[in-house]
Amino acid sequence: MIQRVTLIGAGNLATHLGKAFSKAGIQIVQVYSRTLESAGTLGTILDVPFTNVIHEIDLNVDLIVLSVKDDAIGQILDRADFRQRLIVHTAGSISMNFLGQYSERCGVFYPLQTFSKRREVDFSGIPVCLEANSTEILTELKELAEKISKTVYEINSDDRKILHLAAVFASNFVNHFYDIGARLLEKQGLAFDLLKPLISETAAKVMEMDPRDAQTGPAKRYDETIINKHLKLIDDRPDLRKIYSFVTNSIYQAHKK
Repeated sequence: MIQRVTLIGAGNLATHLGKAFSKAGIQIVQVYSRTLESAGTLGTILDVPFTNVIHEIDLNVDLIVLSVKDDAIGQILDRADFRQRLIVHTAGSISMNFLGQYSERCGVFYPLQTFSKRREVDFSGIPVCLEANSTEILTELKELAEKISKTVYEINSDDRKILHLAAVFASNFVNHFYDIGARLLEKQGLAFDLLKPLISETAAKVMEMDPRDAQTGPAKRYDETIINKHLKLIDDRPDLRKIYSFVTNSIYQAHKK
């Protein structure tokens, strides 16, 4: 049973994961981060020791969670001996087998959600996707995941990569479009609040309908009059014209079929 955890990383995901573990009675033994300031911020929140020195990482735990940028995982693992430790990463696009170079006991603990330190989340509703290099480890990770989430899935590395790609389209890209809309309104002295009911309804619809069935707007029906008017409004922004035209065509082609 996993009861003692060391967190490597102190970003958005590590912060919420640490809070969720602590709330579920899992002991966070230590926090490591590249900078002492980041390590100290999360260490203080969780009331646990912290460090920014790799050789001071406490390995005497049941689980080591690597919650850092993808390119930092190897850099950290290269500098300490994790061979006999159970280690997992929380990345969407890194194969579990990558960890196998560093430890005989490894897995993936991937919560599928967007996290911001300033916004609290209910971890019980967040899907946690698991992978492990043995049945025994998978069972341990599942028992841990079920302490913080009601939705736990076993998903292999190939499927998780596609899941992460889908999440980028559904969350990161969509949020960028919110930002574009906000800047267009700001330029006219209009509030982003005007769009919030629309955003809420659009999100609510896809909880009940297939996203393709929920699609509306001039692109779906290829209303050239409205499309050309919109393009004229952003004549001074070739970057936005390119995005608008490309996405409009993509929507039209999807519904033309």
